[in-house]
Amino acid sequence: MYFCGRTKYNVNMPLSAIVLTQNSEKTLDRCLASLSFCDEIIVGDDNSTDSTQTVAQKYTKKIVQHTFQDDFSAQRNWIMGQASHDWIIFIDSDEVVSLELQAEIKTLHLEHSLETTCYRIKRVDVFMGEKLSHGELAGAAQKGIIRLMRKATGSWKGVVHEEWVPAAGETGTLQNKLMHYPHPTIADFLRTVNRYSSLRAKELYATKKNVFWFDLLAYPFGKFFSTYFLKGGFKDGPGGFIYSFMMSFHSFLVRAKLFQYYLDAKPATSANY
Repeated sequence: MYFCGRTKYNVNMPLSAIVLTQNSEKTLDRCLASLSFCDEIIVGDDNSTDSTQTVAQKYTKKIVQHTFQDDFSAQRNWIMGQASHDWIIFIDSDEVVSLELQAEIKTLHLEHSLETTCYRIKRVDVFMGEKLSHGELAGAAQKGIIRLMRKATGSWKGVVHEEWVPAAGETGTLQNKLMHYPHPTIADFLRTVNRYSSLRAKELYATKKNVFWFDLLAYPFGKFFSTYFLKGGFKDGPGGFIYSFMMSFHSFLVRAKLFQYYLDAKPATSANY
């Protein structure tokens, strides 16, 4: 397809799908099944001890092992180098590409030019059987998150809660939804909060971020007020309250663990008897 006044043409380009895993057997089957429209599926596994690899082998032969080094961006940037194609879609192991989104992606003309180098995808979170789209999750539901991109036009940034940061070109937005099924139980949610808060506290400590005792109160209360009231988490019913509370608890744990890092770094003093 030629454009008037330009020599550029559009071609549907092959697409690589990347899924990062670690003990993801419970959700991986549905995730990978929704990626059958892609030309290549790559599973980047972090030494799973369950049947994750067995599930993955049903859908792809390209399963690569790479140990997670407490840096999600580093993990994502590394595995991009394993993709055979220029265009890549990143999907988490607890996400599913809806049929409508599959169809929309297949109709895209992924251009050779730098005009559009990445796309935002709107995500719907399903928690405790209900769809949530407010509070903590409003940004992903309404604005979308960048998950479809062309290699060498940006990079992943951030140790935790990482984001794709484009270095060139424009960012498009797809209209159909990516479905997210996080935290099947409260126990799973607590494990995730504990893990992510440790990574975030470690990241803040590395930047010498100060923490004071009143931060242990101010940040969690501020987080809950913002997500539940200002961002409308209350509109999502009981699930919205639980999600807002858990994320404020995450905020508390980050500061508490950061406070602990500074305490542990102080020189030990001998008691005088």
